[in-house]
Amino acid sequence: MPGRYPVSFGEVDLLEDLDRSSGWVVSKDGVPQSYVDLDDPTYLDFEYVQLMAVVIDLLPGGPLDAVHVGGCACTLPRYVAATRPGSRQTVVEPDAGLVQLVRDQLRLKSVPRLKVRILDGRTATAALPDTSADLLVLDAFSGAAMPLDLATVEYMGEAARVLRPSGTLVVNVADGKGLAFTRRMLATVGGAFGHVALLGEPGILRGRRFGNLIVAASRVALPYADLTRRAAGGLTVARCLSGEEVTRFVAGARPLRDGDAVVVPVPPPEVFG
Repeated sequence: MPGRYPVSFGEVDLLEDLDRSSGWVVSKDGVPQSYVDLDDPTYLDFEYVQLMAVVIDLLPGGPLDAVHVGGCACTLPRYVAATRPGSRQTVVEPDAGLVQLVRDQLRLKSVPRLKVRILDGRTATAALPDTSADLLVLDAFSGAAMPLDLATVEYMGEAARVLRPSGTLVVNVADGKGLAFTRRMLATVGGAFGHVALLGEPGILRGRRFGNLIVAASRVALPYADLTRRAAGGLTVARCLSGEEVTRFVAGARPLRDGDAVVVPVPPPEVFG
């Protein structure tokens, strides 16, 4: 049922999509956190999630061992379960009340081979076995801000440890004018993985407005040509920066480290009305 629900870390709003009878939005403090279509898990409403799916769709075929740090309504785990049957997935979400709400109201138990761990991302990742995942999705936000401890050199070392040698990291980053945080994030990720791509709408990539950018990274070469083509031809018309474009974009930015005094970007009030 739509309404406002208490969860472990505050309250969330569960909203119906009036244009899709099976579509639901989870929102917190006026910030949309997740959209799910209960009848069609391949329908992805948020543009940045569509770009994350572009990266996932280009991974080698077949089931995946996937870890999702940040769960909310589990949009991408549902997508992976539908598009790659047999995948084994773990979702890390610290808000136990939110997980229970999604179980009760949004059919989370119907997603096959999905485990949910009620832990913070740093602790949960440290407990995962070496070379145990093909895919690690980092889409964790506290309200509208990314937790800084999931953006540092130290955390990326843990992510690289958990991923198999050919595994892929996918990160949702929110940033605005100047993209200073994203530049440092790319420097951080590149140090751990070596091969990096950045996907986003042109206006966001130019730093003209606040929005979400997607980082893809691996220790093996990414399918840059396919990423560029699919990003440009999808529902969300986006660009893909790679190679020398990423090198120029980073332009000497310092990697993020535990203990750095960094202001994590948050959207201006007008972004969500």
